[in-house]
Amino acid sequence: MTSTAVKAIDTLVIGGGQAGLCIGYALKQRGIEFVIVDANERVGDAWRNRWDSLRLFTPARMNGLPGMPFPGPGNTFIGKDQIADYLDYYARQMEIPVRCGVRVNRLSKKDDLFAVATSAGKIMARNVIVAMADNQDPKVPEFARDLDADIVQLHSSDYKNPTQLSDGPTLVVGLGNSGADIAYELASSRKTVVAGQESSAIPFKLESWFGRHIGTRLVSFAMIKVLNTSTPIGRKVRPKMLPKAAPLVRIRPKELTQAGVERVSRITAVKDGKPVTADGQAIDVQNVVWCTGFKPGLEWIDLPIFDESGRPRHHRGIAEDVPGLYFLGHFFLHAVWSETLPGVQPDVRHVAKHLARHRAAQPVAV
Repeated sequence: MTSTAVKAIDTLVIGGGQAGLCIGYALKQRGIEFVIVDANERVGDAWRNRWDSLRLFTPARMNGLPGMPFPGPGNTFIGKDQIADYLDYYARQMEIPVRCGVRVNRLSKKDDLFAVATSAGKIMARNVIVAMADNQDPKVPEFARDLDADIVQLHSSDYKNPTQLSDGPTLVVGLGNSGADIAYELASSRKTVVAGQESSAIPFKLESWFGRHIGTRLVSFAMIKVLNTSTPIGRKVRPKMLPKAAPLVRIRPKELTQAGVERVSRITAVKDGKPVTADGQAIDVQNVVWCTGFKPGLEWIDLPIFDESGRPRHHRGIAEDVPGLYFLGHFFLHAVWSETLPGVQPDVRHVAKHLARHRAAQPVAV
């Protein structure tokens, strides 16, 4: 008798960044068959494609993945290209199967299998792990289109360095870490104005002796071990933090002031082609860099998993309504730092353990 069962891979991982590589390592250690697909052409490109001067907030000693410490002095703060090359090397050394250049277009479910439509064809899988950040689509206010045509506009996702901009004053809209870092860099070569209000800031200088040796350890402990969904304080602050920018880390208000950055209130409109603040001040600039965040970019998931805010319903990365579906790499997935290199690893261990139990209960087609 010939079986008509659909041949499916065991587990598909969508995303080949730090979250995808970490879960790949964990699945391999457990002997679970899996494949990782990533839309980028090379492992690490999500880091390579960010602005040139970007450096991580965590020192090198905190940025190693399971089985391979990050090379070099442990108290140095590394650049984005270094971490990109490390991720690429990690995938090759650990023999983690990543199919680059494969974009996922749709994820649905048919009977007991997930149907995944990709740029390289259809994949059927018994389990799917969405291991990609929930900040995929740049978000810019609708009134941005009303700015004067001579004003250069960039979203932070497209910003690389000051040479992309016209000479003259520049407005940076949004004061999360991206906005603070970019405004600080621009202030060395031009008048720079930043609009918005920070959510909070760490109380010490990151590159100081205290910051390198003690402060980052304290912050890491708070952001992973204290502010998470397993603690009363973590559960209390999570709904408040999700819609806000993360606390400023490297460039704080003090550093912006020292660099000569001018502060204005948030931008709420455009009048006569110029951006206008909430208190009615028109800002005369030649450039605008929108550091206004991202939308999750998960619309390609055709499954009943989203809450009223558009975020997937899950508990520590385990989808509540669709067995076999998991999430990793989101801001405050379990802890504030769940999207970071050190913060994703506790989530990976939890998801891998649950997936192994779930597999044991699944019927296997033969």
